[in-house]
Amino acid sequence: MSEHQLAIELRNDKGKGVARKLRAAGRIPGVFYSPAEEATPITLDPKALDRLIRTSAAGMNTLIDVKGGDKLDGKVVLVKDIQRDPLKGVPLHADLYAIDVNKAIHVSVPLHLTGTSTGVKLDGGILDQTLREIELNCLPRAIPEELTVDVTPLAVGDSLHVRDIALPEGVELLTDGDLSIANVALPKQVEEEVPEAVEGEVEGEAEAGEAAAPEGATPAEGDDKKGD
Repeated sequence: MSEHQLAIELRNDKGKGVARKLRAAGRIPGVFYSPAEEATPITLDPKALDRLIRTSAAGMNTLIDVKGGDKLDGKVVLVKDIQRDPLKGVPLHADLYAIDVNKAIHVSVPLHLTGTSTGVKLDGGILDQTLREIELNCLPRAIPEELTVDVTPLAVGDSLHVRDIALPEGVELLTDGDLSIANVALPKQVEEEVPEAVEGEVEGEAEAGEAAAPEGATPAEGDDKKGD
């Protein structure tokens, strides 16, 4: 039995109205899936589910023992999906998927980078993590909480790839091994540019100076006659 347990109840009613009533009562609708059975509508406590996911190191890959729900009692499940309120972030609906702990399953596992890259520390480079999780196939109880990758050896211009990850025994890699996990590059240098408007302004000023009569200039001969 898993240390993580979640109480559920079966539900018969469906629709938006039912969902609103459930949420008003402090519960949310959900669906229980199983390879051998039809989808079963359920209800559960959103706070209990949220707390379980957030406090477990495995996150969404946490194995959960279902309590209640009549024939569903004692089933082991993974949380396949949680729909959340876009503003408050609270769960609105959850999908639970029953698994056989003796059969391998496909899961996504997060990548965690450790250490300080040599290229960052000595040469002022920038570390860029390009991949944050990988796909694995393994038995449910062998799912790694996360995969740790040491970036200390990376110099400027170096990269780490999926194939460089050391996997636990019995875990099969499904992600393309040629994909980059992280790389170190020098920051781009911004060249100082002279605004184009400066040159135009100088030319404009020169033209204006040529067109205007110099201050204190003697009037032309024709102008003197007009004044007579």
